[in-house]
Amino acid sequence: MRGAGRPVSPAASEALDPEYLPDWPGYQDALVRRAVGYASARSPEVAARLARAGVPPERIQGVGDLPLVPVLPKDSLPDLQAASPRFGGMLAVPAEELARIYMSPGPILDPQGRVEDYWRVAPALRAAGFTPGQVVLNTLSYHLTPGGAMLDGGLRSVGCVVIPGGVGNSEAQIELARAAGVTGYVGTPQFLAILLEKAAELGTPLELERALATGGPFPPSLRATVRDEHGVDAYESYGTADAGTLAYECPEKSGWHVAPGVAIEITDPATGEPVVPGQAGEVVVTAPDETYPLVRFGTGDLSAFAEGPCPCGRTSGRLRGFLGRVGEGVKVKGMFVHPRQIARVLHTHPAVVAWQGVIACEGHTDRLTVRVEVEDSADVDWVALKRVLEKAVRLKLELEGVARGVVGEPRNRLLDERMA
Repeated sequence: MRGAGRPVSPAASEALDPEYLPDWPGYQDALVRRAVGYASARSPEVAARLARAGVPPERIQGVGDLPLVPVLPKDSLPDLQAASPRFGGMLAVPAEELARIYMSPGPILDPQGRVEDYWRVAPALRAAGFTPGQVVLNTLSYHLTPGGAMLDGGLRSVGCVVIPGGVGNSEAQIELARAAGVTGYVGTPQFLAILLEKAAELGTPLELERALATGGPFPPSLRATVRDEHGVDAYESYGTADAGTLAYECPEKSGWHVAPGVAIEITDPATGEPVVPGQAGEVVVTAPDETYPLVRFGTGDLSAFAEGPCPCGRTSGRLRGFLGRVGEGVKVKGMFVHPRQIARVLHTHPAVVAWQGVIACEGHTDRLTVRVEVEDSADVDWVALKRVLEKAVRLKLELEGVARGVVGEPRNRLLDERMA
């Protein structure tokens, strides 16, 4: 700790080894006190939210007091940042002190502070068995969005040798992985399966030993394929660009351990009140980050606390895994897609009557299809419209013109059939 009311740095959190603290709830309460005390003095957004709620910072002494503060939904960040450039009043340091600035879909600006392993990925990698000197292929994007840099920073903190593969071009990545002696993988579980199967087809199987999968669903069937057919010991990690690593698997693989440095609540999405233990609700994060402190940040993800201790010996709370979304955004190929990104394009076409995006998984590959109803007599340049939509969401997609009444007024603008 650097002083009273100051956050604990990731390195300091590692030294304290909070995953094994006998008083994990007390550790979470201490994080909350530091987060609220620091953010109320340095983050205009948090100070204003506390003031609107009539809650003095000193009133918040632990996790149990957090329901006094309204939840800040992740989906509100684009409007918040537009109203108060560049970071919606959430940045606690001058922008000139940042290491990097990224843009996530939304659009949402994401800051990176000048701290080693800023997003606290190293504990997840260590729990998954990654070791110094191991050569690891990182397949999340390094372009504009922070996913690649998040994993890269954690890998280098552990001492791994990183190959910045990024997304796509599977054959070139396979060739490089074999030439460089890659034994570790980080990226989406879907792309892991694609690489393993493609390498097997080419007669050049990869020598992967372990993987840290993130950014997409990892169903039991896919996990079994990776393990039983390809011999890869794969672990899940859960995090966001805003809050960093939030939870991850240990070797027992019986839920996700809450990561050091963050306090997590599971709340009713409608009220912000904590749900009973074991019940599903929204993952709400409070984190005493020096650069971008968060107080009751609603991720839009659904999970639940797992009951009972983990046999691994960690005392940290555990989540049961990803149970769906309450926010508008949906991850496709490890990237969030928001309805507003598609709406901005389609609202410029007066012939469009209705639309819906459908996300499915075909052969381990996420596929986004945008179904569009248009006026019966409309002449639409579907090729040009598809090109503009792909630029807006930064992903390849399928564009499908459908008959009137097929889409109508959908309950979900983005229908995720992968969760069916």
